[in-house]
Amino acid sequence: MAILRIYFRVLGMLGAEKRLAILLIGANLALAVAQFAEPVLFGRIIDALTGSAGDPSKVTWSQLGNLIWLWIGFGLFTIAAAVLVALHADRLSHRRRLVVMAEFFEHVLHLPLGFHTGVHSGRLLKTMLDGSSGMSSVWLSFFREHCASFVSLFVLLPATMFLNWRLGALLVVLVFVFGAITTYVFHHTESLQGEVETFHTDLAERASDALGNIAIIQSFTRVEAEAVSMRRISDALLKAQMPVLSWWAIAAVATRASATLTILAVFLLGTWLFMRGQATIGEIVMFMNFAGLLVGKLESTVTFANWLFMLAPKLREFFDVLDAQPGVRDGPGARDIGKLTGRVAFENVTFSYDGRRNAVKDVSFVVEPGQTVALVGATGSGKSTTLGLLHRVFDPNGGRVAIDGIDIRDMTLTSLRANIGVVFQEPMLFARSIEENLRIGKPDASDAEIALALERAQASDFVARQSDGLATIVGERGRTLSGGERQRVSIARALLKDPPILIFDEATSALDATTERLLQKALEAATQGRTTFVIAHRLATIRNADRIFVFDQGQVVETGSFEELVALNGRFAELARAQFMAEAVAKDGIAPAQ
Repeated sequence: MAILRIYFRVLGMLGAEKRLAILLIGANLALAVAQFAEPVLFGRIIDALTGSAGDPSKVTWSQLGNLIWLWIGFGLFTIAAAVLVALHADRLSHRRRLVVMAEFFEHVLHLPLGFHTGVHSGRLLKTMLDGSSGMSSVWLSFFREHCASFVSLFVLLPATMFLNWRLGALLVVLVFVFGAITTYVFHHTESLQGEVETFHTDLAERASDALGNIAIIQSFTRVEAEAVSMRRISDALLKAQMPVLSWWAIAAVATRASATLTILAVFLLGTWLFMRGQATIGEIVMFMNFAGLLVGKLESTVTFANWLFMLAPKLREFFDVLDAQPGVRDGPGARDIGKLTGRVAFENVTFSYDGRRNAVKDVSFVVEPGQTVALVGATGSGKSTTLGLLHRVFDPNGGRVAIDGIDIRDMTLTSLRANIGVVFQEPMLFARSIEENLRIGKPDASDAEIALALERAQASDFVARQSDGLATIVGERGRTLSGGERQRVSIARALLKDPPILIFDEATSALDATTERLLQKALEAATQGRTTFVIAHRLATIRNADRIFVFDQGQVVETGSFEELVALNGRFAELARAQFMAEAVAKDGIAPAQ
């Protein structure tokens, strides 16, 4: 079954702990043998006592001494070994849980933006926590008890036939029957439990989504509606869970009944064999102890399997994310290219998200170091996709992007992105201090460098007004700041990085007109000597760009300076007519709309 593949994959993720894992497995083998030996020795002692034929004087301590000391020795070994196994199993599982969580987190950070666009962050967080905790529990339970249980059931149980094949065969058959019933139950609950876990994930995603948009919920009076929606998901979850619980109740009853039935069957068969001279009283006692031990192991295994079936969908989702491969990664010959000068060339670049419709088609242009170029066009015309190709959010399907004559796919992602600073339309701040958000751009920046970046981004004044200055915590996604303040921190962060290439994706859209004018002048000074790309819808912000590329349906349809494009009276002029007042149109010589 799929659940066994998941189980063995979890056990295979012990990584650097494999040596300790092997030692613990060896200890569990010894523990299982010791537990198995105790009933054998006890049975032998009973046979020695009953062999006196009712005359106690015939029994001597010399006859029993070795058996008793062995029995005591195995008992003490069992206790000591169980303590040591449990202690090291605890430490192993907790260490590996933290390592696996860190590996999952790092892997998710490397997955492309397209992956994160399609998966809710709340779902990813739940998957990481549930998966790592579940794996820790699997390791802990395996090394603490289930490894020894498996050895007892699948190795030592058949070995009982060498002691008395008739009683041993009965034990094997009974344990097999109860195991088959349990397997049947689990087979019928596997898909049902997967559906239950889907509802659990939906519940977490819905709650995370609501809590992340609490202002909208309160403003639009959606509190009751969201609460009703949560209750609806909870009801669906409970409805899906009930059939699973019913099947598990059947498994629990069958397991409990198996203990009584097995001991009774062993006693009756043993008595019949004793009367025929084919079993001793010691063997009957021995096999009744075996029955109790093995049925207890079976019950423990069933309980574990119940829990594993509940956990399997969470682990499956964890592995699904872990198996997702980044669409963009370092090639085998990728190298660290150090500091670039910033000459950017797009050479017949084509890209499609779905393989059917091109988002960018046959785009070619060259931007020299220090130039400022603007990309304009209607929403969905390919501007952001083009610049996404520049810092390898995705790779082109055809053509190539080169910086300083080097194909960017031949550079390591880290060294490429170290040379590019991006200011996104959404500021995306961390729930940390202003200074921590700034230092993401340059962790080792001096106080003077931070102050200069803030000044250039027109952010010095509002930061100084904060209660704790640079140490002010900005809240989740920077909520304690206004939209314009968040954007200025974002711009300062990019300037602090001091890269040779800058990308501004509608970076001034959240600013008021006065601040925007001041920031434009500051950015003109800050971008001197840097290759700068600007995506803008407000054409007034790109008037001084060296060149403007006009995009339409993924292609560059016009290129030139602001004045040249206005004079061309083409697509750019249409965009300008839609934005500028009549006086501006007349001043710039743009022909009025017909």
